[in-house]
Amino acid sequence: MEHFGLSHILYEPDKYSPDTLDLVVDEEAREYWLNTCEKLVDKYVNFALTKKEDPTVEIRVLKFKTCYIEALKELRINPLAQGQLTIRLLLDINETCLRSQGFFDLWKEQKKYENEAALSALAARIAEIDALPDERQKWTEICKGVVAGNMFDWGAQAVTSILDCGLYVALEKIQKRPWLFDGLEKWIQKLENTVHHCAAVFVDNSGVDIVLGILPFVRALLLRGTSVILCANEWPALNDVTFVELEETLQHASLICPVIAASLAAGNLVVRSNGQRGPCLDLRTISVGLSTEMKKRGVDLIVLEGMGRALHTNFNARLSVDALKLAVVKNAWLAQRLGGPLFSVIFIYEDKPVET
Repeated sequence: MEHFGLSHILYEPDKYSPDTLDLVVDEEAREYWLNTCEKLVDKYVNFALTKKEDPTVEIRVLKFKTCYIEALKELRINPLAQGQLTIRLLLDINETCLRSQGFFDLWKEQKKYENEAALSALAARIAEIDALPDERQKWTEICKGVVAGNMFDWGAQAVTSILDCGLYVALEKIQKRPWLFDGLEKWIQKLENTVHHCAAVFVDNSGVDIVLGILPFVRALLLRGTSVILCANEWPALNDVTFVELEETLQHASLICPVIAASLAAGNLVVRSNGQRGPCLDLRTISVGLSTEMKKRGVDLIVLEGMGRALHTNFNARLSVDALKLAVVKNAWLAQRLGGPLFSVIFIYEDKPVET
């Protein structure tokens, strides 16, 4: 199978493997993630059962639970039952079981509510950043906002207590600097010496994450003369923003922020589907249209945001352009495995490889 566009996204495409952990060979990780996914099922069930207006919901949600638990049981007995075993696969099976029972977008109303709530705070957040005295301080605050925004993830058990809170509670919760992976100074130094031509930003969650975390970051890039492709999921998964939802959110944001409005009108800011159906990112399966556009626009910066895109997948990926990998580790076991506490910050900046 030909993988469209890998040559201009990835360094050594033939060596690319999206998954960080191989749960076939890593027994400790396999046991942990199978148990974690099994426990998460009840979270989905309880959330679905809040939709009391649907008379079929109870039977459908029971069928979903049976479908997923049976799949997990099979993988316990035979880890190679699906040909491989990764966190990406476990999350994809979950989505497949949900869809098989008609749950195509369980979090749809919740995402809409969270996007609207976050949009009401966008003007104040932008004003707060603009009031800072210099570019270094602005970028530090913007980047802290991105990682704090990434806390708002309905797929993570550890953050349940802050999901109804705002960005400032999250800013207090995340790891204080120096972060577990702290490339912030390296990133700011890069900005002082380079203006990127075009950035492809692979985004994560709805609400605070996309609106108060990512949009100020995107606005700051646009102000520097960098055009931006926002890459969002094709299909709903968890509370990840889809490309259709993101287009609508940007229209609302353009009424609040003149920079976003002007950039949308000029075509310097666009939203595209990344072709993905789950919360992880396999760069071999991004949509042909996105791959073609990235090449045409001369993307020289890729931003991967969130645990699914920058930690469960692509953590070890070497890209052929400058890359930012950003996430908060919202899982105690994984944080410990990486050598840090819960809510450790991953902020990795990697220069494009030097041609030899």
